Amino acid sequence: MSTPLPAPPTLPFPYLETLWLQVTGTLCNLTCKHCFITCGPNNASHPMMSTAQVTQAVDEAIGFGVREFYFTGGEPFLHPEIEALIAFVLERAPLSILTNGLLIDAPRADRLAKLAAASPYSLDLRISLDGFTADQNDPIRGRGTFDKIIGAVTRCASAGIDPILTITEVVSATEATLPAFQQLLAEAGISRPRLKFLPPLRLGREARRDRGYADEERLFDGDLLPDEVFSLACGTGRMVTAKGVYPCPILIEAKGARMGDRLSDALHPIKLSHQACYSCHAEGLRCRT
Repeated sequence: MSTPLPAPPTLPFPYLETLWLQVTGTLCNLTCKHCFITCGPNNASHPMMSTAQVTQAVDEAIGFGVREFYFTGGEPFLHPEIEALIAFVLERAPLSILTNGLLIDAPRADRLAKLAAASPYSLDLRISLDGFTADQNDPIRGRGTFDKIIGAVTRCASAGIDPILTITEVVSATEATLPAFQQLLAEAGISRPRLKFLPPLRLGREARRDRGYADEERLFDGDLLPDEVFSLACGTGRMVTAKGVYPCPILIEAKGARMGDRLSDALHPIKLSHQACYSCHAEGLRCRT
């Protein structure tokens, strides 16, 4: 007879600081081989949020004292009303957008720069890349994507936006290669390079590309550090999709992770029982910009 596993830790929820919105659900124009929620052109597991769903969630979060918002997907710029939604949020709070950059042409970059300039709050674009050469990036993100992504970064720089380059450490893209990424951004016209390195999450396609979580890769009561309630995404944040509210962006496909229909249903402590929680703790994964 096997010995029962110890209980997972309970994470308090002191207040709402960050709200994530899966504005395009799992719809994406790429099928990246490390995507932990298996986004793609034909994935409607989480449908696109309507404009009313987004604005309702934003207004509800404002009522709870939220300090910042994040748009993610899928690919957020596939939403037909994305620029109106950006303007709506920027009237109320800072906004970060996680994007692959492929839909940011020069006119859109100019419009985003104008929206940012007109707002009292900050607009950050986090553009994803998985290597400082096409040979590193394209086997993961798709043929030709390296040049397209760097083109988007260059257009943003020309418009006056300094995007953050988000790099998942799946090939040789690690912090040891920091100078190479800094040089890449400098060549694209970014005067103040900002980079965010993320460990892979062993879910979805990444579990097939490399490996899933081992049995021992999970959290138990007593594992958490004292300050992790304030650094983990689920400690002071929540995720809203068209299907309801979840603890964080990582767990929208995890069994039993859905917390309710509305944000008010989800503002309470949770048990960190999912194996993906191990990555956030053991590898220092932090979703926020």
